[in-house]
Amino acid sequence: MKSICVCAPFVLALSIACLGQTEPRSVTAPDAAVAPLSVDEAVAAALESNPEIRAAVRRLSLAQLKTATARSLDDPMLMMRDWDTPLRRPWDLNQAQIMVSIQQTFPSRLKRDQRARLAQDDAGVAAFDLETLRQEVSVEVRKLCIGLMRNADEARLQARQSSLLKEALAAALAEYTTGKAPQADVLRAQMALTRLNEQLIELDEERDNARAQLNALMGRPPDEAIEIAGSYTSPAALPSIEELEQAAIEHRPELAALRTQIAKSRDEGKLTRLAMKPDFTVGLGYMLMPTGSLARNAYMGEVSMNLPWLNRERHDGEAKQADAATDVSQAELDARAAMVFLEIRQAQIAVTAAGKRVKLYRNTLLPQAEASFKASTAAYQNNRAEFMSLIDAQNLLLDIQTATYKASAATDEGMAKLERAIGAPIANQTNSNPETNSNYGRTSK
Repeated sequence: MKSICVCAPFVLALSIACLGQTEPRSVTAPDAAVAPLSVDEAVAAALESNPEIRAAVRRLSLAQLKTATARSLDDPMLMMRDWDTPLRRPWDLNQAQIMVSIQQTFPSRLKRDQRARLAQDDAGVAAFDLETLRQEVSVEVRKLCIGLMRNADEARLQARQSSLLKEALAAALAEYTTGKAPQADVLRAQMALTRLNEQLIELDEERDNARAQLNALMGRPPDEAIEIAGSYTSPAALPSIEELEQAAIEHRPELAALRTQIAKSRDEGKLTRLAMKPDFTVGLGYMLMPTGSLARNAYMGEVSMNLPWLNRERHDGEAKQADAATDVSQAELDARAAMVFLEIRQAQIAVTAAGKRVKLYRNTLLPQAEASFKASTAAYQNNRAEFMSLIDAQNLLLDIQTATYKASAATDEGMAKLERAIGAPIANQTNSNPETNSNYGRTSK
């Protein structure tokens, strides 16, 4: 008994010192200098400043500028010709015929119209590529924002659990100093605090990585401070799979781009077939005749045309290539549509499952775990339960609360993926139940 009295103060001091060393970081309020952004504000900032989107906008502008010149004629040709200059007197131009002429080739109007259509098709593909990039960036920003909000919720949860665990540790230390509890209870509490601290370090790493990625998408330096404020949302009811697939056919930019590519291939085929129509070249020139001619000043008119039917094999081959390109684009459209329908189904399954998990955790498991933790705390304080039971109840509550936040975040992420899959927002995606949203408003840390 004497040895116990001597060792107790030493163990108590060591435990308190260890408690100070392993205490998890507290969740502080956001930096006053950094105004929190909502998810929509972060998406808008990324759509405006994302470097890849800016590059795609410039590519679209370039494609649109090309449509203005697609119908233009080729450059006119200026020609100067010297005829009949004597070899013995090459410098005597008075004995030569000198002609200056200008020529212009005129393709048929149908060809120029078809070239304009091809340029418009290119601009359409570039526009759909830009919209695809916008949607991809929007989804990534939403996922990162949701991850930051979930990270902040878990950090606050860990801090609350740490506070409760410190109270339990203080009780264990008090019981241990009076000889009513074994040293193992103190060690178990200390190990639980250490695990919480390790989890908070992992949350810090996850948060910093998410911030760096989000800043990069928004065109900011990766280490710039950023805070996200918002609340989880979930759909009241999802449309049917048929409605989702129809929405994807109408709005998914990749499918629209492939349809435009098919139209472009068909237009290229028409243009190659129009190559069988000849182009006409018109020329007009002035001629200076040699000295002694009846008329020293004369003019020249010229009309020429190409003969494409003498090169029919080449033009027929180009037409077949254009038809094959159309078939390839159609096959790519069918394959891409199948992949899009799979994305829709997978996202629908993920959203439905996440919503079920949220209801299960919130309505069933979480109330039971809270009641179990309160009962274990009361039983331990009244010496009716072992300290290990209290730690187990605390860990179970922590796991279920963390799982609730993850399931809520998974619902939002699934909705973002589903809207990306169909290429358009889903109406009524905010849950109409005020209790659902009021419990989850927060600012990321």
